[in-house]
Amino acid sequence: MTQRRIRIGIDTGGTFTDVVAFDEGTGELATTKTPSTPGNPADGFIAGIEKILGTLGATGQDITAVSHGTTVATNKLLEGKVERLGFITSEGYEFMLEIARQSVPDGYGNSYFWVKPDRIVPADRVRTVGGRMDFEGHELRPFDEDGAVAAARWFKEQGITTLGVCFLHSYANDAHELAMREVLHREHPQAVVSISSQVLREYREYERSMTTLVDAAVKPSVSRYVANIHERLDGFTGGRPIPFYVMKSNGGVLSADEVVHQPITTVLSGPAAGALGAALIAAVAGFTKVLTCDGGGTSTDVSVVLDGEPTLTTEGSVGVYPSKIPMIDVVTVGAGGGSIAWISPEGTLKVGPQSAGADPGPLCYRKGGTEPTITDAHLVLGRIPAHLLGGEIPLDVEAARAGIVELAERLDLDVAHCATGILEISAWNQANALRQVSVKRGLDVRDFMLTTFGGSGSLLACRLVDILDLAGVVVPPNPGNVSAFGLLTVDVKNDYVQTHVAKHSALDHAHTQRILDTLTERARAALDKEGFPRDLHRFDRTIDVRYFGQAFEVRVRAPEGVVDEAYAADIADRFHTEHRQLYGYDFRDDPTQQVEWVNLRVTGVGPITRPEIRRIPAGEGDLASRAATGKRQVCFEAADGYVETVLYARERLGAGDTFHGPAIVEEFGSTVPVHPGFVVRVDDFGNLVMTKEA
Repeated sequence: MTQRRIRIGIDTGGTFTDVVAFDEGTGELATTKTPSTPGNPADGFIAGIEKILGTLGATGQDITAVSHGTTVATNKLLEGKVERLGFITSEGYEFMLEIARQSVPDGYGNSYFWVKPDRIVPADRVRTVGGRMDFEGHELRPFDEDGAVAAARWFKEQGITTLGVCFLHSYANDAHELAMREVLHREHPQAVVSISSQVLREYREYERSMTTLVDAAVKPSVSRYVANIHERLDGFTGGRPIPFYVMKSNGGVLSADEVVHQPITTVLSGPAAGALGAALIAAVAGFTKVLTCDGGGTSTDVSVVLDGEPTLTTEGSVGVYPSKIPMIDVVTVGAGGGSIAWISPEGTLKVGPQSAGADPGPLCYRKGGTEPTITDAHLVLGRIPAHLLGGEIPLDVEAARAGIVELAERLDLDVAHCATGILEISAWNQANALRQVSVKRGLDVRDFMLTTFGGSGSLLACRLVDILDLAGVVVPPNPGNVSAFGLLTVDVKNDYVQTHVAKHSALDHAHTQRILDTLTERARAALDKEGFPRDLHRFDRTIDVRYFGQAFEVRVRAPEGVVDEAYAADIADRFHTEHRQLYGYDFRDDPTQQVEWVNLRVTGVGPITRPEIRRIPAGEGDLASRAATGKRQVCFEAADGYVETVLYARERLGAGDTFHGPAIVEEFGSTVPVHPGFVVRVDDFGNLVMTKEA
């Protein structure tokens, strides 16, 4: 019997673990979901593989690679469960984390009592070491070996085994940081160490320090998790190693063996995979301006896609911790299916961010949940069926209703108004997140289609169109598995950066070229290690540029070629164009405003074979007799009460089918309520394209 070649993508969410398998021989895609296991996420991971292999009639011997989107690092930071952490920095800079940045959330007018967030490392766990580099990497004072030994021994005596090291100007010369790491390996061999010159070789000391400390903070958890997965994967194959990749925040994957050395790159692992999967689906469907909305059990992640590519940022954060690594520009809001509805001390209805998650879950799960959630509201209103995953998980309508009734009585509302109120608050929370990635960046949302996915992502799609005046909605087939599908569409990527501040007029072209060549060689070596043939290597260059005197930069895509006068002029021209697009003005024709280069970046890309998004056959015969499965009483507006609503089976719809709301489209992993006043068209690829009726 011929051995099959099956590549698997697994995305672990707060409530469900989503699995997609791609048979590289036949091009067949198979999808499934299984409940997540928050106590040990690896259990849900393995259960998902076992389930998808059973669906395909395959074995572990058929697996060629596994790609994974994980929330281990993200949850560690969001929950603030950072293990005892130590910080080693340059003499005289022990209060760098206290000084931080003067950035006030929501502006001064709304932040009279704002205080800076707690330090990730308390002041009494900071040690300094003598020695100094200048901003060009020249040594001003030698490294203090005795001070370094004393610091290492102090942390060992205190039992602090997770350490971050950030010395002043180490982005320009890392000799002192490398020496400090050698001292730690010798004097404190149990310590897990992150050094800033390997995590983020970029200037701005506070951000580099924080990024390095975040990397150190999540390194033990990510290492344990990856080792656990590796060990259990080997059980499928009798010891044959399976290539195991982890999704990075920048839109690429990296082998798990390498990820443990740079775990901070995974802090937006799951959301990044969803954005990429949705971007590809929308591009194939012919939409170039797209907002993505990934609704899960705990939260909703939104991003913007232009011309098939999600936008990137290096100004992101996870919780209260800034992280200047390249990441897809995702905004997360606590509005998922498990988000809890509660009453504030002032007596107003609130929804989230706290979530019932997978365990105990919503009231309707009957697993010990005690408070009503968004899922309970949808169930009471009839917008979802009385089960999940095609009947695998039954839902208790009466338990959900009892919780909504109790909440409604406390608010002096009837059940329908209370339940729709919960969903209205959730919709506005999602709409505000979508505004952050669009309107606040100068984009007109009326030009954008919304691509909704995730188990709960499509439940409020019509309401979001109303609130934001969007062009419409695209709901892919198997929307609950888009993030897992995205894991099968992404290339291996490694990012390398070097700060090199220079005015355009004084740019040393040869020196700049040497830096880019060095970064390229580092990227090439990483791709060699990942097993990619040299002829498949691709290198993407970007330059961070600003006007002299500005505090922040604009990232400009740079072409291949040798850095010379013409090359530098091309970068300046691209910067002027990008600056005008972002901010509405530029100084292209003002010779007094100088352009300044700041950071040079190279990304090494190793391409993979992507699954093909296939067309579906046209629908034949009468739509109602072919795809309608019955009717249900559904409440879309509290004032209108419950109305009789047609139910459609998603798998029975064909290309070209059209129908009007009110309607409910049901499939294995998700449900799509179509509100009155909306029309749905099924396109050639099986997407539901929903728009408002004229």
